[in-house]
Amino acid sequence: MGGQADLNNTASANRLHIGFFGCRNAGKSSVVNAVTGQDLAVVSDVLGTTTDPVMKSMELLPLGPVVVIDTPGFDDEGMLGSLRVRKTRQILNRTDVAVLVVDGTAGIRSEDEELLGLFREKQIPHLIALNKSDLAARPHEKWYTPAGAGDKRVRQISVSARTGEGINELKEQIGKMAPAEDPAHTVTGELVSGGQTAVLVCPIDKAAPKGRLIMPQQMTIRSILDSGGAAMITRESELQSTLSALKEDPAIVITDSQVFAAVSRIVPERVPLTSFSILMAKYKGFLETSVRAVAAIRTLKDGDRILMAEGCTHHRQCGDIGTVKIPAWLRKYSGADLTIETSSGRDFPEDLQPYAAVIHCGGCMITERDVRYRMKCAKDQGVPFSNYGIVIAQMSGILERSLRIFPEIHAMLEHGGADERMGET
Repeated sequence: MGGQADLNNTASANRLHIGFFGCRNAGKSSVVNAVTGQDLAVVSDVLGTTTDPVMKSMELLPLGPVVVIDTPGFDDEGMLGSLRVRKTRQILNRTDVAVLVVDGTAGIRSEDEELLGLFREKQIPHLIALNKSDLAARPHEKWYTPAGAGDKRVRQISVSARTGEGINELKEQIGKMAPAEDPAHTVTGELVSGGQTAVLVCPIDKAAPKGRLIMPQQMTIRSILDSGGAAMITRESELQSTLSALKEDPAIVITDSQVFAAVSRIVPERVPLTSFSILMAKYKGFLETSVRAVAAIRTLKDGDRILMAEGCTHHRQCGDIGTVKIPAWLRKYSGADLTIETSSGRDFPEDLQPYAAVIHCGGCMITERDVRYRMKCAKDQGVPFSNYGIVIAQMSGILERSLRIFPEIHAMLEHGGADERMGET
């Protein structure tokens, strides 16, 4: 273990997620403990000791900041077993690299083949750890060809959680399979470059965490600093004086969505303007889908059900953006008697057909793979999937302006701006 500063400062959503999967008593938990060098998971000879996914943020050399996930046995039985298996499937949606742990003395089973099929289906880089190599009768082949995989082979590594044999090789291979980072893939991208200034509008209200900024604001600041730019932070109440104090226009103004309308009236039209939520949607890969879907809120009618989905869990305040403010604005904007439901954290429903639309947060606390999975679920079921910032910009009449910084997506809009039925927010 090392690099404590990185360990504390790297958000879970930005860490490599390594999932360990397999049948009961294949030795998943023992392999996890051997890989991490910690007693992360409970180890026992009793079948099904791991009953829920165990997730641990840590720094794993030589990989850096990671989230290690130990999952229940995929061959679990009974009603409770089926629930555990469903949780395992859900874990796959946020897994960047999957390790299938197999009892090397027994060989690959039908449940292991099913997991390998799921890895392929979800396009997750994966390998096989043949555990208990110290007990195996003979050495194993280096490659395995799963059923139905054609000529696609999977790397096999013989390991022993008991003796440590093969564990370093396993870690090295996981590192090689990790998706390569694109230096240009940042929250602000090319919007702010060296020597430029960005003004960030961060309201401080009851919902703001005491003594700190929320994650999208922190990530945006870091992105600007990494680009060589300067970040000037202000509240909406001081925005006018902040802009007046600058010798020249900022490269961009980025605001919290809930004060979008007020900020738009202050910021001159010549200055690019967008929101943290819109930037997060672009960063997580669902901005285009959100823009296409936002038209659905123009046609909401009495009785429609809306799902407000958030990637994190937090204490709800009286003016919570997802459960209070946006629902109130939606009802005012549409003039319809809507039913608003919420999901938070990992509890995203699989069946979305009852909903007229899904409106998702920026997704700063979940992985890009997880966000894309949720988006795909909605798309497959024909349910519009949009984003807090896009919906608020639409209702505030400033959607067209907020998307000018992304010409390709801006061109998708059928007309400039949105109607002004919402009025003051």
